[in-house]
Amino acid sequence: MKKIISLVLCLMLGSFVLAGCSDNNDPFVQKEYTADVSQIEEISIDVRDRQIEVSISEDDQIHIAYFENSKETYDITVSDEHVLTMTSASNKNWTDYIGGKPSAENRKISLQIPDALLENLTLSSTNEDITLSALNVTGSINISSNGGNITFGNLDVGNALYLTVKNGDILGTVIGSYDDFAIQSEIKKGESNLPANKEGGEKTLNVSSNNGDINIEFVNE
Repeated sequence: MKKIISLVLCLMLGSFVLAGCSDNNDPFVQKEYTADVSQIEEISIDVRDRQIEVSISEDDQIHIAYFENSKETYDITVSDEHVLTMTSASNKNWTDYIGGKPSAENRKISLQIPDALLENLTLSSTNEDITLSALNVTGSINISSNGGNITFGNLDVGNALYLTVKNGDILGTVIGSYDDFAIQSEIKKGESNLPANKEGGEKTLNVSSNNGDINIEFVNE
């Protein structure tokens, strides 16, 4: 009798596994969202298990290219305060988590923004890298990654740059001199080329890393 019960349980578990694998094969479709920068002052992207790549738009419009299927989608909204927000939305059952994760291509979000026309930019993800090309915002940039690296080219901020990483590294260059920034940095289980605290400077550089290294250089335009 015990053998029969065990066999039934194995068959049931097997059917769940197959169902999960079947749903994970739901094809991803590439989509694009476009917005007029004159209607947007701030962009906030908060996603899970997605690589975020930011570059300069060539037509002074905001473009977001991404992949989604029936199980893994995104909510994209624009508030009355002109904040464009993109967040992860999941329709998964517990069986959908059985099996492999989507391909690297399907886990990538490409954001293109006009240079020097956006006030604030906020990016957050897990288990993937966040990369930014050289760009300029008039206000602040706030980036956080749990389980991935943050890398960037020459970032030019109007007033502040906030960088937070766990189980990853922070590497990049910032437009301006060392004296332009008031600096606060905190690091655990890693190395940093920044002081823990430096006063003075019209702009703020706040950096935190847990189990990773920090290497940020200051450069002229």
